[in-house]
Amino acid sequence: MFLLGLEIACAEALFPPAYPPANDIRIDNLVPVKMRDGVTLYADVYRPVKPGKYPVLVCRTPYSTERYPSAYDAAVWFSRRGYVYVYQDVRGRHESEGKWEPFRNDAEDGYDTVEWAAAQSWSNGKVGMDGGSYLGQVQWRAAAARPPHLAGMVPRVASTSIYHDWITLNGGWRLSFNFGWGPVRQESRIMQNTGPHTMAGGPPGLSFDKILWHLPLITMQELAGRNAGFYHDWIRHPDYDDYWKPLNAEESFDQIGIPVYTMGGWFDIFSQGTQHGYTGMSTQARTEAARSKSRMLIGPWGHGSSRKFGDLDFGEHAHVDENAAALRFFDYWLKDIDDGIDREPPVTLYVMGRNQWRRENEYPLARTQYRKMYFHSGGHAASDRGDGRLSWDPPGVNSRPDTYRYDPDNPVPSLGGNNCCGTPTPAGPVDQRPVEKRSDVLVYTSDYLEKDIEVTGPVKVVLYAASDCVDTDFIAKLVDLFPDGRAINMAEGIIRARYRESLSKPKLLEPGKVTELIIDLVGSSNVFLIGHRIRVDITSSHFPQFDRNPNTGEPFGMSAKIKVAAQTVHHTRDRASHIVLPVIP
Repeated sequence: MFLLGLEIACAEALFPPAYPPANDIRIDNLVPVKMRDGVTLYADVYRPVKPGKYPVLVCRTPYSTERYPSAYDAAVWFSRRGYVYVYQDVRGRHESEGKWEPFRNDAEDGYDTVEWAAAQSWSNGKVGMDGGSYLGQVQWRAAAARPPHLAGMVPRVASTSIYHDWITLNGGWRLSFNFGWGPVRQESRIMQNTGPHTMAGGPPGLSFDKILWHLPLITMQELAGRNAGFYHDWIRHPDYDDYWKPLNAEESFDQIGIPVYTMGGWFDIFSQGTQHGYTGMSTQARTEAARSKSRMLIGPWGHGSSRKFGDLDFGEHAHVDENAAALRFFDYWLKDIDDGIDREPPVTLYVMGRNQWRRENEYPLARTQYRKMYFHSGGHAASDRGDGRLSWDPPGVNSRPDTYRYDPDNPVPSLGGNNCCGTPTPAGPVDQRPVEKRSDVLVYTSDYLEKDIEVTGPVKVVLYAASDCVDTDFIAKLVDLFPDGRAINMAEGIIRARYRESLSKPKLLEPGKVTELIIDLVGSSNVFLIGHRIRVDITSSHFPQFDRNPNTGEPFGMSAKIKVAAQTVHHTRDRASHIVLPVIP
């Protein structure tokens, strides 16, 4: 069930169970930690009762313990196994002093907290960092600041660049997540449960789902009774500019000299951060140890380990005890325990389709063959009833293009994909047939496969397209078409046309001009089995996971005007739209 090349390994060899807890613990609440500017942050400190010096794990959070009663589970789990666990509210949140501004102070405050922890009487001087999502992103910021006593960290399901894989994906604005995580969640201490997506503080009966239709985006949060200054700032900075650059760890990998263990899921909203975190550290890190000893674990999950996600059950081995995996890493680097982790291949990934874990020596895999599958049709690829085909063979000279209309008032609804965290649409691998019946979705499908095809690694679509508008979006999905008819999304991506050349210097389209657009589908690992078919869906909306591009080219988020776009996708010999698949022989 578990593979390394062609060798079979047992489950416990890949994921040994954690040793049992051996420590009674004490909890020191509201421990003050002074920052360099005089602001005091507060932490709860979990530590073994037995006197001595222990390695320390620092976890920094913006989240309320009232809403997250399980938040302290990791603190108890690790402290009972011989660690001090410092669980700290970030600046301006809950007990900590200062102004809450997401992401802004986490480099300096993380550095100061790590060095404070190393200097305490119960510390052995070695500090690690732990936590997921925002709690993982803050680790990257602290590590780039190079605190001397930070020895290793485990960012789980974490962004590496707030602009590139949190706020946007290729310039497409992550509407439901940004709004739900931002003004709704962070500006409210209490979330009412009066309905599936009803919010406290807004007008009676006005749901999250309905608010997301509001234009312009800049006034949306007022409908919910919110006034988050940072959210206005996000909208006013749609380009990758100096507002975002300090929040990008990917520009600082060469400053990080400690080993990093990234963990995440193929369907997580921050899957790009998990993958880029590993590839960046393994190629750019400041020290040889950080480059060669960093690790990645990526499973068939969303925002955390599970066996089932979306419409699929990935089998009894899919779920992993993330704490146990992290413990081996921390034991080696913080306790000097020779548990063998340094001699194991650094990448552990789950190959869907076959539903198997596999270890690899690198990512992307060195043996990858990047192969193109080309789009074909007679000009009628719209919907799954159309004539769109995928083939390894290039198209002919005179192949007719496909056309569709994208109406922002009737967008393609989000159905599965890489989303998370209370947004009003289901995430993960979900049957796409309901949206594939629409006339504004182009569907290209291969023949039935006569042999298994493994696709593991980064995926992209190269689209030769035109629009009659000066700006618009194109979305691509890689789909596994099952023999029973289920069309399960395995990877997805978006490109906002104005960002086709640069995320920092937008450039509007020339209406009617055919343009090359590269859509990054981030990455996946799936075996398309014998009897299945490979499919690519192309459309121009994915709402409310991404905001509706109004097609007008006006400044982002400032206008309520929309325009219907006429879209054309070409697939001729000279304009051969295709998907690039990382095929593993």
